[in-house]
Amino acid sequence: MNFFDGKVVWITGAGTGIGRAGACMFAAEGAKVVLMGRRRHKLEEVATTIGKSGGHAIVECLDVGDRDSVNTTATRLIESLNRVDILVNNAGTNLIGTQRQLENLQPEAFDEIIRVNLIGQYNMFMAAFAPMRKQGEGLVINIISTAAVAPSGIAGMSYQTAKFGMKGFGVSLSKEAWKFGIRTCNIFPDETNTEIVQRRAVPYTDEALQLILQPEDFAHTMRYVASLHPRASVTELVIYPTKPIPKPGLET
Repeated sequence: MNFFDGKVVWITGAGTGIGRAGACMFAAEGAKVVLMGRRRHKLEEVATTIGKSGGHAIVECLDVGDRDSVNTTATRLIESLNRVDILVNNAGTNLIGTQRQLENLQPEAFDEIIRVNLIGQYNMFMAAFAPMRKQGEGLVINIISTAAVAPSGIAGMSYQTAKFGMKGFGVSLSKEAWKFGIRTCNIFPDETNTEIVQRRAVPYTDEALQLILQPEDFAHTMRYVASLHPRASVTELVIYPTKPIPKPGLET
């Protein structure tokens, strides 16, 4: 018997990086995993990998910032799967290179980062809230960023603002959602070898990418958090590489 047999897990941003690693872990442990994201071909690749290993994955192509799409998808999933036990809010994006710098930041670009990273997190939680409340239990894992813990300025104003908002949202959940049996864990990854870290104008070298955190580090973290007895709750985890790696400088 696997640890998460009978559990239903929704994971956003599941096509690559941390989301993909978490999805493969939960599926390997017996959960039915719903892969959510905007790029269907990436989600299908993950579903194929999970299927070859004997796991169960469902692909749902959606934009977490589109509330109507999220609600329609959630309704369909609850009708077919009857429940949702774990929601991993992992979807996120940032602007490429110098577009994120204050002097180059366009209003519509700022709005888009807030829409996807912050409003998307809200949309997904509210879609999962009713079934979790009915069940009397659930776990929400918010993948945030150390941009909301120790801002460097490299991430840019829009990303920083969204991540601070996500932190505030997650803290509010930890203070309120427990009344309904819902636990919340806010995870703050430092530099991680994913697609988003390479969107900078000054990217990491291949050598440095092997020294920073890897997506599977967060799969292990999610397993730990989700495997605790419902009476125990880890509300916050900040994760850094063991070896300090010089960060690429502010783009100029």
